[in-house]
Parts: sequence; C-alpha cells; structure tokens
Amino acid sequence: MALNNTYDARLVQQETAVGAGVQVLLLAFLGTAIGMGPAGWVTGLVFAVATWAVLSRALHRSQLRSFGPANRVTLGRATLVGGVTALVADSFVSAPPVSLLVGLTAVALVLDGVDGKVARRTGTSTALGARFDMEVDAFLILVLSVYVSMELGPWVLLMGGMRYAFVAAARVAPWLNAPLPPSMARKTVAAMQGVCLLVAGAGLLPYAANFGVALLALTLLVWSFGRDVLWLWRTSRVLPAAAAEPRLELATR
Repeated sequence: MALNNTYDARLVQQETAVGAGVQVLLLAFLGTAIGMGPAGWVTGLVFAVATWAVLSRALHRSQLRSFGPANRVTLGRATLVGGVTALVADSFVSAPPVSLLVGLTAVALVLDGVDGKVARRTGTSTALGARFDMEVDAFLILVLSVYVSMELGPWVLLMGGMRYAFVAAARVAPWLNAPLPPSMARKTVAAMQGVCLLVAGAGLLPYAANFGVALLALTLLVWSFGRDVLWLWRTSRVLPAAAAEPRLELATR
C-alpha cells in the first residue's frame, strides 16, 4: 500500500500495537460484562499477542509503507474474532451469553465484505492484505466450528480444519500451492461457512434444523475444496507435459 515515499517500521509497530491494545480493552469489557473466567482471558490474550507478533513480522518483511485503511478494517475484524475466541474458550467452563457471541460474530462477518471494497476503492490492495483477510476468516470459522461442535458433534470441526489440512497437505504436495483462478462459487461457499455456523450456534432453530444447516455448509465446502484440488492436480500434470513438448520436438529434428 504505497501511500508514503519511505518505509517507517515505527508506524507499522504503532498500528499493530494499537490493535493489540484494543483487543485487551475488548477483553476487559467482556470480563466486566459477563465475568469471563481465566480460560477466556488467557485465550484472548494469547490471541492478541500472537496476532500482533505475526502481523508485525509480516508487515516488516513486506516493507509496506503504510498499514492502509483496508488492513485497519481487517484488524478491527480480527479484534472481534479475538473476542469470539475468548467467549468460546470461556464456554467450556461457564455459559457466556449467546447473544454476545452472536453479536460479535455477526459484526465480524459483515466487516468481511467491507475491507475488500475499501482496498479496491482506495487502490491499496496487496497480497499481504488478502492473506491477512483470509487468515482472519479461516480462524473465525475454526473457532465457530469448535463452538458448534459442542452441540452437534465433532464432525463440525471438519469445517474449521479443512483449510488448515489443505495448507499442511501443500507442504507435502507443492503442486497444491499453485494459484487458483478466480471463482465466485468459491467465495460464496466460503462466506456461507460463517453464516451457517452462526445460525447453528445461535440456538434459535431446532436441533434438526441446525444439524441440516451445518451439514449443508460442510457438503458445499467439501465440494469447493474437491473441485479446486482436482483443478490443481490436472494443471500440475498438464504444465510439465507442455514444457517438455518443445524439447521433444527439438530432439526429433
């Protein structure tokens, strides 16, 4: 996001430090409002520190001259995700208000559609910003899947773990790291995960309806990942063959 002429690491540190500070304030609010226990506090603080450390390092390595407005929106969303994470951790030992968890999650999901628009309108789209946005999304789905699995069963964790399983598989099979073509279907399925988990976790529908909503989301996610993996596999086989053709032709002349 090249808004200034020089890179100043102090500005980057200030941005990420403010985000960590806001996260602590949100935890303090939750602790005061609902009497959040040690599990929620520790989990929330670990999330804040980890987010600050990873983001600071990524920004320093990318040498971005400004944090940018879109990343600020994503950082605000990450703060809300930290609050949701603390509430879910607290739910293992107590019963935090579902309405509070649903409210924080709903705002985070709404903001998911804002940071991208801000980046495009301000001309500040970057690979780091896209990765930051994706990681926040993935972690929110993971946390929500943990929460919903307590009611519907451990199979729901497949939704939260699928993206991380894909990343782990890519370390063994590098062809999975190839860029994918843009896909509205992929974006739609990804957006549905958070919405469906929010609906299932809100507890407003009967058990059977919540089960069906979560199962539909998982089915679509498996289809989306399966389609992408198949495309990557086919592409990985076609490209080496295409690269070998000129050498073969030269050898036969």
